[in-house]
Amino acid sequence: MGTTRFWGVSFIVAAAFLVLTRWLFTNEYFFFAGYVVLQYIVLATAWNILGGYTGYTNFGVGAFFAVGAYSAVVLHKLTSLPLPIMILVGGIMSGILGFGMGYLTLRLKGVFFAIATLAFAIVAQTFIVNWDFVGGSRGIYVIRPQQSPLYGTYIQYLYSLMLALTWISVAIARTIERSTLGLGFNAIRDDEQAAEAGGVPTLRLKLISTTVSGALMGMSGAPLPYYVTYLDPTSAFNLSYAVNSVAMPMIGGMTSWVGPIIGAVLLGTIQQLATVTISSALNLLIVGLLLIGFVMIAPNGIVGLVQARRRRRALPVGAPQQEPQRAA
Repeated sequence: MGTTRFWGVSFIVAAAFLVLTRWLFTNEYFFFAGYVVLQYIVLATAWNILGGYTGYTNFGVGAFFAVGAYSAVVLHKLTSLPLPIMILVGGIMSGILGFGMGYLTLRLKGVFFAIATLAFAIVAQTFIVNWDFVGGSRGIYVIRPQQSPLYGTYIQYLYSLMLALTWISVAIARTIERSTLGLGFNAIRDDEQAAEAGGVPTLRLKLISTTVSGALMGMSGAPLPYYVTYLDPTSAFNLSYAVNSVAMPMIGGMTSWVGPIIGAVLLGTIQQLATVTISSALNLLIVGLLLIGFVMIAPNGIVGLVQARRRRRALPVGAPQQEPQRAA
């Protein structure tokens, strides 16, 4: 399927899904939980653009997510702009932050880059904690509008916006994967030195990757103040965002745009069910156990497992089978 056709078909699918869910479900909790699952799809897809396609593990997800959230807080206090504009501004701010972080840290590789991104998130959290205008360490209350711009409650409106953002992020990831840009990202992931020797502008492509990834993370964080109505640095920089953003593509498969969707839907749904039936304190434990299990059983994720089985079925009887390579 071509890129233009995919954008059109995926838009129709997303619109149909939105209409069906808004029509079939009357329980407000479905939209609370659905918002979280969709948010994780956006985060996992955004992380995969840098971590899966390019091969650079980013532990600074919380920084980009929180910058988007606090950008919305600043605009909420200073203006009366609609939430979609706040989401766009949050994406721009996080994209600029991603470009700056990439320019400073992308000369590092492997574990050194991962540690640098984690330190970057800590620096951003320290800055927010000491910024009294957005509440500092005390946090800040954000009052939702009484009426939704669309039909239904405001939570349903937030759910609709997050579904639209999910469609945009997935379509962008799929477009990148099937483009020359995606080939450059894959070349960097497989062997950066060989790619650079072959004429691939590695630094430029890595900066594009960090900018796009950071922008999508910031856009997913912008509606958070209206979702929780009380935002503090502890919740905005929650470790679960970084852990889930890394675990979901690894479980689903990091080499395809489908992998983060599968991992996010699987893990996000299980976590929401555990929150209702048992306790939200078990969420990270569930992530850890599933991650260990998939690393042992399917190191390339669910997508990699399916692809490996298809290759084995396609081989003639008696032909030697090759071991699948582990994802970087």
